[in-house]
Amino acid sequence: MKVFSISDLHLSINNPKPMDIFGPAWDNYIENIIEDWKKKVSEDDIVLIAGDISWAMKLEDAKLDLDLISSLPGKKIIIRGNHDYWWKSISGVRSLLPDNFYALQNDFVVIDNFIFCGSRGWQVPELKFKTKEDEKIFNREKIRLQLSLSSAKQEKEKLLKNGKQCKIVALFHYPPFNSKFEESDFTKLFEEYEVESVVYGHLHGNKCRYNFLTKINGINYYLTSCDLTDNKLIQIY
Repeated sequence: MKVFSISDLHLSINNPKPMDIFGPAWDNYIENIIEDWKKKVSEDDIVLIAGDISWAMKLEDAKLDLDLISSLPGKKIIIRGNHDYWWKSISGVRSLLPDNFYALQNDFVVIDNFIFCGSRGWQVPELKFKTKEDEKIFNREKIRLQLSLSSAKQEKEKLLKNGKQCKIVALFHYPPFNSKFEESDFTKLFEEYEVESVVYGHLHGNKCRYNFLTKINGINYYLTSCDLTDNKLIQIY
């Protein structure tokens, strides 16, 4: 079994939105993603999608986008991104998903020897928060992330007692560090709860500062925004 990741698909099948206005990386990007996905992924593999899945505003309008992802090989795990306005409640999202398609919201799922958990996150400040509202949202997202990580860690301890080895992998939409790749409250939580790898997205375009793989205190952080990965899935395990 292999684990892949991609993010920021920005699908809009129900109400097509041209993405090529954002640059040549978006030319025929959906077709390119599908082609690469089918080449790499088997039904036993897992694909992580770290947010910004659909441009839809309502859940029913996102169904066709979710159906497209469902039709592709492998098990899928998604989290909410900042543009996933259609994602109002986790129960509503899960009601549209078939077997082997999981939506995470401050919780976890176990597949084979992996525990997958995650949260949306928020922008990490460069020096200080721009506004009080930014700080408020950041602190709220810390609590949500900790809930997810805490439940995952408890599950890991339970599995270890039963003799099963496992890894914790986190999905996070925002970069969990600033543009200088400095430690943050988010990265400290990942360390505290023994996360081994984190996948994230949100960043777009060549003007932003990014690394495809960042290592901080033994944890691998993978950037998987589709336009930056040449619309190809990144293999994590």
